[in-house]
Amino acid sequence: MQATTGKTVIGHSLADKVLLYGALPLAGVVLGFFLPRIADWLAGLRWVPRQRMFEVLATWDALWVGLGGMTVGLLGGLFLGAIALDDTLKVTITDESVEFLKNEKTVTVPRHKVATAFLDGKEIVLLDSTTRELAREKHDQLKSEVHKIPQAFRRHGYPWTDNGDPHEDRFRRWVEDEPELPPGANAVLKARAKGFDDGDKGKADLRELRDEVAKLGYTVKDKDKKQYWRPNTPR
Repeated sequence: MQATTGKTVIGHSLADKVLLYGALPLAGVVLGFFLPRIADWLAGLRWVPRQRMFEVLATWDALWVGLGGMTVGLLGGLFLGAIALDDTLKVTITDESVEFLKNEKTVTVPRHKVATAFLDGKEIVLLDSTTRELAREKHDQLKSEVHKIPQAFRRHGYPWTDNGDPHEDRFRRWVEDEPELPPGANAVLKARAKGFDDGDKGKADLRELRDEVAKLGYTVKDKDKKQYWRPNTPR
């Protein structure tokens, strides 16, 4: 966590960035340099598939191969480091708003709309005065660093609760054609249920359809590939 004048940033620390942009490229360089030797070792293991490919790589034991492998390993390590950073949630908190940035997508929530803020497992959740979710984003902080999240929100005057979701007891597991939900909400949740096994595309659909459910007056959250819902109304 980094605190500067007027804002607090939660995300990768300087040590994390050094590790990602230092250790990964270094590992790539070492792996690239020893590629012919590794290929030769793998070619001797008859249970390893694609033996012919490894046998060919093992014969490329020349200086240019080592240099080429080191270059590819370096670039590959930098690329993986960039992906890891991009896939990590960055939260910027000020007295005026909270900004969530992940995978080049930004969600900004104005301070005046936030009535409650809390952690729900590994997710940071913001609610408005009608209990509607303004944001639900999974953080990447280590267990030893999690306590810094409520500290950051309180530092900027947000109404933080340490007791988790104050509406947890109102959530019910969704079943197809749930009788207490209108047909439109059931249809969206049914479509949403198909997104759990669709990889990255499914994640995008889950988020988009969650917003559609919110427009219909309901909050939905996921646990173990199951959907739980509650109405967006105060008690």
